[in-house]
Amino acid sequence: MTNLTPTTEPSVADADEALAATAREEGRKPRAGWRAMLPSMTPSLVIGFGIVAAIVLFGLLGPLFVQDPTTVRNSGLQPPGGGHLLGTTQTGQDVLAQLAFATRGSLEIGLIVGVLATLLSAFFGVLGAYLGGFADEAFSLFSNVMLVIPGLPLVIVISGFVPQEQRGLWTIAVVLAITGWAASARVLRAQTLSLRNRDYVAASRVAGERSWRVIAVEILPNLLPVIASQFVFAVIFAILSEAGLAFLGLGASNSSTLGTMLFYAQNGFALQLKAWWWFVPPGLIIALLGCGLSLINFSIDEIINPKLRNVRAHAKRMRIARKAAAR
Repeated sequence: MTNLTPTTEPSVADADEALAATAREEGRKPRAGWRAMLPSMTPSLVIGFGIVAAIVLFGLLGPLFVQDPTTVRNSGLQPPGGGHLLGTTQTGQDVLAQLAFATRGSLEIGLIVGVLATLLSAFFGVLGAYLGGFADEAFSLFSNVMLVIPGLPLVIVISGFVPQEQRGLWTIAVVLAITGWAASARVLRAQTLSLRNRDYVAASRVAGERSWRVIAVEILPNLLPVIASQFVFAVIFAILSEAGLAFLGLGASNSSTLGTMLFYAQNGFALQLKAWWWFVPPGLIIALLGCGLSLINFSIDEIINPKLRNVRAHAKRMRIARKAAAR
């Protein structure tokens, strides 16, 4: 027999109440205010943050302690050991030194693209949805056009038309940002349309607050978890896309990145020569960085999605009940 009992979707308030009840049962103070918007310390967040922090520290501090990555030596394709912890390339360049500088370059591109793409998505998604009318229709149409265009082929075409001597780090970052903001703008537009009709936003309008202040004070703080999630996703997209472009020979010509390391390893026949120490480290850094950022993004999703918070709160309460029953 079909269950005709009406069901309701869990709300953010329900999820917060469930977490507060769990905190009271564990003898902790429930988080309030801006602290409630921060992701809880889950295993996925701890592992993800640890991985990302280790790679960031390596990219920031590593170049200060390694040799010159461009120095050519007679000891080509030497395996790890001796004075080269990760071996050497075909021309005798130190792989560890190249890895440190390449990690810094990839992190720079990821950060630049993440900031630019987040600003573009917030402008077209939040501002258009708040203003409504023709502005919303125009911004939404432009976002849809950018969304249906295949991203990677467009990046390849644009990068191919840019002369190699002008294809610097900022050029690649701008190209990736232009082609990677549309999906985030659609998400932010949907969230803003929901917030625009809330009572506190209407009260600010009636009080005569200016539009920029209503957006900055009333709407953006409620969108911070979504914006943070979109930023992390943009960083992942940028690092992977840049690695793909560099592997095809369309990366930044005047900077070193993890993608350029893979490109030179491919041209040097590292796989055929079984020089695994040349191509495995940059590929492993890319994989670990993507994994760490994804784990952080999963933790941010718990703030955005009340269902995930309810599941976690229910799991905690079940563990507490089992412990109580075992005593």
